Amino acid sequence: MITFIIVSGLLALAAGKPCASDHEALLQSLGQQLLRSVDTRDNLPNPSVHIALRLSTHHNLAKESEHLNRLKTEFHDDIEKSLRNGELVVGRLALYILALKSSCHDLQSVHLNHNEPLLTHLKKEMEEEKQNIAFSHRPKTNYYQYSLGILALCVSGVRVSTHVSQKLIHAVEHKQIKHGESLCVDSHAMAGMALQCLKNEGTAVKDPAELDRALASIKQRLLDSKRADGHMGNEFSTGLAVQALMAMGTQMEECASAMEALRADVKKGTYHNPMAVSQVLPALHQQSYLHLKNKECRNEDDTLTIGADSASEVLPSHGQVSLQVEVIKSNGASSVFSINVPRGSSLFDALNLLQDKQTGFTFSTENSLWGPFLSVVNDEQARQTDRRYWQVSSDGTSLTQGIKDYKIDSAQSITIKNTGY
Repeated sequence: MITFIIVSGLLALAAGKPCASDHEALLQSLGQQLLRSVDTRDNLPNPSVHIALRLSTHHNLAKESEHLNRLKTEFHDDIEKSLRNGELVVGRLALYILALKSSCHDLQSVHLNHNEPLLTHLKKEMEEEKQNIAFSHRPKTNYYQYSLGILALCVSGVRVSTHVSQKLIHAVEHKQIKHGESLCVDSHAMAGMALQCLKNEGTAVKDPAELDRALASIKQRLLDSKRADGHMGNEFSTGLAVQALMAMGTQMEECASAMEALRADVKKGTYHNPMAVSQVLPALHQQSYLHLKNKECRNEDDTLTIGADSASEVLPSHGQVSLQVEVIKSNGASSVFSINVPRGSSLFDALNLLQDKQTGFTFSTENSLWGPFLSVVNDEQARQTDRRYWQVSSDGTSLTQGIKDYKIDSAQSITIKNTGY
């Protein structure tokens, strides 16, 4: 079992002096933020949020129990609906299993359509993913979800097929885990936790030395992704990267600058999306998804309260800013639209305004755990099953936030491009 140093010691490394009281206040603030999010009934309950609450030191057991019940009804029903529609569910199913595990729920008592246990169905899904890699050299979903599936099985004490694990090891060794030509930091982080879980369990793999090489490669790639400001990849991949590095036994001084970068962004209010908070909070608690393996739900602190929401909603400022939106379809055809929007509007609201004001531009979205994402623009769809998505960039820089989180604070050009991966 990995040994972690105490929080004050870590922060002394990062900042040169102990600041445990400040750190505890940040943890409490993020915990309260997640508690407020579970009270919102506009969207499906989020299993990642539940995991983060359960990995925290302080709890609100009544709210967590209520959220667990919503997961077992609303989220469960949504997965069954997706299965009936032939949609891909590996990532969501894996997170659902980890959320149940985080509350020490009996996984064998939960069944999907046709009375099939959750874990049994996930194993079947992973076999189909493995077969797709064998024939198409990639999963039906992606390596993030594939890793998450392995992790959920391993953490739940289910033996992972050697053939399934070998596909992930092979992908790491041959640098197949990428987004376009860019390194996927969050996917490498999830792969690292999945493979480390297999190593910890002593699970049979084709070649233990190959597993060790894959873990070493992941660790080095994560460390090499560190920016000057301490973030690994970007602000929204750092939480998972820190979790993975800690899980893989990285010395804490190597994570100190990343931890301090997370703390700085918490103070700035960068993490207002519950999904983002759910990945940052465990890292700040020096916890990772691997801790769910031996999670005990006894004698838990029950002192976390919702508290007052100090970060009130930021409304658009007075004044207008010009926005240019270029849509590039899969065949390369380009359309350009211009509109003035209220300063501080979300990109989602700006696109809605553009759709209302101008003919020739239409869009629709689908829901995800991160919020709405573009699915159809100007009557063209970018589907995961076709290995395509709508890449959104501002003045040539890809956005790291979703369209509902990204704010239009100044004049800029937004490009929406149908992109393959």
